[in-house]
Amino acid sequence: MKESTVRVAAGSHNTWCGNCAVLAILALVTGVATGQSVPSGASPSTPHLPDAPGARLILQSIPSYQSQTSQAQNTAEVQNVVSHQAHSEPLVTATGARIITLEEAQEKAAPASNPMVRLGQLSVEVARQTRLGTLSTFFPQIGSTFENMHFNKFMGERISVTGPLGNTRSAALPLAGEDQTLVAVTVTQPVTPLFQLKELYKINLADENIARAKAGMPVSETASKVEKTYYELLVAQRQQAFAKSKATQTENKWLVASNSVVPVASGRDDEELIETSNALAIATTKVQELTASLNELLGWRPDTELQLVPPDPRFENISLQEATDKALAANPEVIEAEQTVIKARSAATIQKLAYVPTVAIMGGYAYNNEAIPLLPHDFSFVGVVANYNVFDFGKREHTIKGANAQAEMAEIALQLTKAKVAASVKASHFELQRSRQLSELTRRLDSAIQLQKTSYEENGAEIAGAKRVKIEAEMFQADLDYRQALAKLKTLMGER
Repeated sequence: MKESTVRVAAGSHNTWCGNCAVLAILALVTGVATGQSVPSGASPSTPHLPDAPGARLILQSIPSYQSQTSQAQNTAEVQNVVSHQAHSEPLVTATGARIITLEEAQEKAAPASNPMVRLGQLSVEVARQTRLGTLSTFFPQIGSTFENMHFNKFMGERISVTGPLGNTRSAALPLAGEDQTLVAVTVTQPVTPLFQLKELYKINLADENIARAKAGMPVSETASKVEKTYYELLVAQRQQAFAKSKATQTENKWLVASNSVVPVASGRDDEELIETSNALAIATTKVQELTASLNELLGWRPDTELQLVPPDPRFENISLQEATDKALAANPEVIEAEQTVIKARSAATIQKLAYVPTVAIMGGYAYNNEAIPLLPHDFSFVGVVANYNVFDFGKREHTIKGANAQAEMAEIALQLTKAKVAASVKASHFELQRSRQLSELTRRLDSAIQLQKTSYEENGAEIAGAKRVKIEAEMFQADLDYRQALAKLKTLMGER
């Protein structure tokens, strides 16, 4: 069956229990989209599968004699309903179930307030602020000093001097003013440290690039988790429907055997009834667990009933060479290994610059109000300050050798990381091709079943419905395997 059939059936199968007229419109639109008529011999009864009703089962209950004019008139209405469901808040069916698509679930499960998303954003912000802090040290550093003090004693010496006529005089020699104020402004511009700051800036930039490469991982992990749970619930619902159909058939056989006038050996029927009942109980429990898990991801109550819209098939053609090239250029692990090499090389350069003297240019202005009486009241200054460690018993040499060894280790680690990623891409690509073939095969089987005419036997409609639901479960499982393989490959390629 064409993709348009799947979309219309998936978009409207949630309301089949409440409105038969809408079901008739849906079947007519399906007939127009596929260019096929509903078999005229279809049985008017369909299996009752309230938990996971396959939309295609509805076709059996619709007569094939309705006019093409009626189909054309209702096509636009059904398309508007489907479009409304895709661009609005989740709708609610007459039974209280919420209708939701995979895209809506992924958007709702990854809000801006997600702690993991916020954590990734904060890690990027920390690395960014560290880099900007290092950048600011390239510019002159301006400092200021203000001092105002009062001393309770004279800060200096008093000298007595005896004159030639025998008279004595005292002279004060102040070292600091008893009431003093000092204001000073200094400007320092590093010169040789700029080379070290440049390498430190490279290290900070590498840390920021690593943080940005990892920041999107929580979002993609959440989307993949929602996708996996969504498809598992689709499969579980179909398995529950199949188990319910089998249980109904077994129960009918058991009742016939129990009410038969002729004695019938019912031991095997009893065992089969117990097995089908257990299978139905297990399938129902699995549906409840997966529903609670998906509701938790969506932020809804655990007991919220969900009506899932089967997603359209999505097959992408990605060559092995294209996937490998993108992975080696944008894979988070490769990016981290490349940035680690940059950090190791910069660290080695910083250690080598320890042999360069630390030189800075300084200048300033000071206002001296009795702080140092021997100095002028105000003055300016400019000069050069240099510092150098003449001998450190080989510490710098050993540190440089260790930094060079770390840089070489980082380069080897980069080569190994690229080789590992390339091997992972190759394995993931082959897995993607295998899962795609399986998904396409199950869809062809599903389409073939849709074209089969319903048997004229008494229980033909129920048997055909159970078979379709089982094939749908296999189809959705194959789609899940393909999507997971595609997500893994895109993660390796750095696209998720």
